[in-house]
Amino acid sequence: MNPLTSVKGMRDILPPSSAVWNQVEAAARRIFARFNYREIRTPILEETALFARGVGEETDIVSKEMYTFEDRDGTSLTLRPENTASVLRAYIQQRLDQEPGVHKLYYIGPMFRRERPQKGRYRQFYQIGAEAIGSDSPAIDAEVIQMVLAILDEVGIAGYKLLINSVGSKESRARYNEILREALREAAPQMCGDCRRRAETNPLRVLDCKVPEDQPIIEKLPSILDSLDESDREHFRRVREFLDDLGIRYTVNPRLVRGLDYYARTTFEVTHGALGAQNAILGGGRYDGLAEILGSKVPAPGIGFSIGEDRLVMTAEEAQAMTPAVLDLYVAPMGEAALRHALVLATEIRKTGISVEVSTDRKLKRMLEIANKTGARYTLIIGDNEIASQSYTLKNMATGEQTSATRQKLLEHTQWLK
Repeated sequence: MNPLTSVKGMRDILPPSSAVWNQVEAAARRIFARFNYREIRTPILEETALFARGVGEETDIVSKEMYTFEDRDGTSLTLRPENTASVLRAYIQQRLDQEPGVHKLYYIGPMFRRERPQKGRYRQFYQIGAEAIGSDSPAIDAEVIQMVLAILDEVGIAGYKLLINSVGSKESRARYNEILREALREAAPQMCGDCRRRAETNPLRVLDCKVPEDQPIIEKLPSILDSLDESDREHFRRVREFLDDLGIRYTVNPRLVRGLDYYARTTFEVTHGALGAQNAILGGGRYDGLAEILGSKVPAPGIGFSIGEDRLVMTAEEAQAMTPAVLDLYVAPMGEAALRHALVLATEIRKTGISVEVSTDRKLKRMLEIANKTGARYTLIIGDNEIASQSYTLKNMATGEQTSATRQKLLEHTQWLK
């Protein structure tokens, strides 16, 4: 019988990489706390209608990529492909729209899309994201962008590029869609099948095409910035003004529309060269009007972002921005009495904040080999003589130097763990 393997596009995250994941998430949580964002946890399963209405039925996510199935009662359920719609659903259902002020929420967790697996892209993938709901101020847009860049800095990522754009209000987009549809009547026949279809059903999605051969054609299409009304132009001008005040460098990219229908006005993306052709590490934007689409009777303008955590971790690992935590102390007990003694001693040492592993092997040579392979900083050797004298042999694994260490010295780790 052949051994079972993971589902295509899904993977196991093993040590030492899992330690880097924990460090990345801890860094994100530190930044969220500084900006007064609080965590929200939504279900992995939602009714399919939520994403059809919120994300848009013409998007690739809804039309091609979602994991959807019928529950036993006939309800159509979907593994969440993104989390903004879920957060807005919770915001409305839990009556947060009845509370004053801006609600600042963040999430960390898995999403699911059945797309072609490639470097940094999986069918079960993870996102770190945030939503600021309840304000249409361009200052909030700038602060959200500032926060997401602060997360990259905290993780230790350098060399990224911020792209921004405005896709305008519903009225501006409707005007631009007509201009774009007219331009595509001549251009679309030379483009990929998806673009030919989108040219009629949802012209704005053509700008999100990733097919290399279509890019020269897309570059010649009319710019959405020329179709913005005065209010949209002023909003985008003020967003750029706030970013300038904050010293944040950016590039305006009029083709940046993102892949979801709910975006309005500000959109942004951060790219990194280490990721190859599909080089976006995160993206986001404003979604004024989404709450109303999902059934809210109270307007709830908002803006958010999601970071592809798989890609962020991969970039951090390649840049060696974060390193897995090392084992401080590997204990090598010589015999049954020493093992019993070691377990009690390890318990005391761990209370001081030191990481300890107690070996259950029987041969010293083997235990020292394992200590080396695990990257332990020190090995503590315990035998009958050490138990009697309460003084142990402490070996520095980097230098090979051996010294004597009393129980008191081990508990005062600043004396030896440097």
